[in-house]
Amino acid sequence: MALQSSAIKQITEIVNRYKNEETPLMMILSDIQREYGYIPAEVQELVSMLTGIPVSEIYGVVTFYSFFSLTPKGKYVVGVCLGTACYVKGSQLVLDKFSELLKIKPGETTEDGLFTLDVLRCVGACAIAPAVSINGKVYPMVQVKQVEDIINEYKSKEGK
Repeated sequence: MALQSSAIKQITEIVNRYKNEETPLMMILSDIQREYGYIPAEVQELVSMLTGIPVSEIYGVVTFYSFFSLTPKGKYVVGVCLGTACYVKGSQLVLDKFSELLKIKPGETTEDGLFTLDVLRCVGACAIAPAVSINGKVYPMVQVKQVEDIINEYKSKEGK
């Protein structure tokens, strides 16, 4: 897939914002992720060409940090915490229910592009375990029986 000229221009502008930084990669990738929602191979190659940073290093950073993605994310990113406190309180069962109802595994996006299911490692909300986050909105003490209602809340916003 070739990048559109408008994307090349915008990514070049992002890279140029940080040309005076000693270690600009995280800032560049964060801005690209925020703008496009993911960082595919073509974008990594362009960033490499513009910065001189090897593609292997860029790919390593993108795959190491969970907030970067190689593929497009859904409109609603459902993050289920599997940290110790959440896990002990049943978050694996909550994750399994989201997976069952959305018909996707963690890391995948529904065919309609609405939902992405992610596993989170400790979100620091241990007192309200198990915690689920959807686009920054935190749901406390989520029980399996609530999962369908949570999904339907977002589907209703789409008229589905």
